[in-house]
Formats: sequence, C-alpha cells, structure tokens
Amino acid sequence: MKKLLLTTAVLLLGTTAMAQDVVRLATEGAYPPYNFINDAGEVAGFERELGDELCKRAGLTCTWTTNEWDSIIPNLQSGNYDVIIAGMSITDEREEVVDFSQGYLAATPSAYLAASPDADLMSGPVAAQTSTIQAAFVAENGMQLVEYATPEETVAAVKNGEAVAVLADSDYLRPIADGSGGALVLLEKMENIGGGVGAAFRDSDDELRGKFDAAIQSMKCDGSLDAMITKPEYFGPDAPTAWGEKAKEGC
Repeated sequence: MKKLLLTTAVLLLGTTAMAQDVVRLATEGAYPPYNFINDAGEVAGFERELGDELCKRAGLTCTWTTNEWDSIIPNLQSGNYDVIIAGMSITDEREEVVDFSQGYLAATPSAYLAASPDADLMSGPVAAQTSTIQAAFVAENGMQLVEYATPEETVAAVKNGEAVAVLADSDYLRPIADGSGGALVLLEKMENIGGGVGAAFRDSDDELRGKFDAAIQSMKCDGSLDAMITKPEYFGPDAPTAWGEKAKEGC
C-alpha cells in the first residue's frame, strides 16, 4: 500500500512538473503582420512563428490564446495566461505593472492613414487604438483623440468620416493603404515613438522571462531573428533589424 502511495505521489509530482512546463501565450490576433487569425481560425503572423521558435529553444510546451487589447495586461496579471506576445511596445508606464523581455523588434515609425494626402490633423479627431503608444502620442501633441477598442475600428473611423486620420504602426497601415485602391493614403508625416517591442510577463515570473530572454538572444546571435523579421510576408527586406554589435555582445 505504501509503495502504491509512493508511486502515485511520484506520478503526481511528474504531472505537476509537466504542467508547469506548459506556458500559455496570449496575443491580440488582430494586428497583421504581427499577429492575426488565419482562415483556419488559428493564431498566425510574425509573433506566432517567433513565439513557437522561442518555446522550442527554451524547451517549453506552449499554447496560444487571444485576448482583446484593452484587457490584455489585466488578464496577464490575473493569471489567465503567462506571456503576452502582441506587438507591445516597451514603455516606462507599462514596466510599472509588467516585466518585459529584451526587445525582439526594433522601434518602427508610426504613420497616419487618411482619406486624403492633404488631411489636416488638427481639423478633427485622430483615431488610435485604446491603451497604445499612439493614443498617448495623439493626446499629448495637441490633436483631438478618439479611441477605439480594435485596430479595424480605427481604420473604419477614417473610412466613414468619424476621424480625419488614424495613427498606428506603419507596418500595420501600409498594406491597408496599398489595398485600398487609392481611397486611403499614408501621410508623409511619420512619428518615431516607442522603444521597441518585447514580450510581457508578470513581475513574479523572473525565471520564465529569463528563459525567453536567452532564447531571443540566441536568435539574435545566429541571425535567425533578423531572417524572420525580414520575410516578405512579415516586415520585408527593408525592415529595421538594428541589433548590430550591441546584440552580438551577448553571443
């Protein structure tokens, strides 16, 4: 009987250890090419490929879920998942409530999408997604801000005249402008905001964050991260990688 109980205890311990190795990744699923839902209903995009590779290098079994942007940090803190990989810029304000990995994407310019190249950004509302660095920038720079819960709604606001423009990552807006048949245009004015993109963790998950940091660094060192970033279906050959010698210091 004691042997049976001991065996059961060992099995339970093994099950617990394996369960702890299952890491739940969360993304928005609405911000291509960073992340989106494909025709099969699965999470896809640059961050899906990146997250899967990071988990492989870290020896972790990972699952994916999606969460609306405006509650993505609160639901991390509540324990609904373990890591956010969702095009999230590293900012001082966010670092007050979460811990970030080292950056896996360099900061890229934000762009204004409008119905006319002559759009006056001071003449009416400028749309941005709630709780983004773009929303904060609009509010802080004298423009009238109108916020929406999803990226699609910000673009729709420009199409239906509720906003004179939308400010978002240029990588997100450029394909929309290119596919609009001239109905929507990117303005020449660009904004350099944000400090790069990283994965977000609860403050208490230093060990897990360390595993992801090591995996990101290994991808920088062997060139696979740059190769992934510059894929045509993601950010293209002209995308800023900019890891350079600074990244190589840890190799």
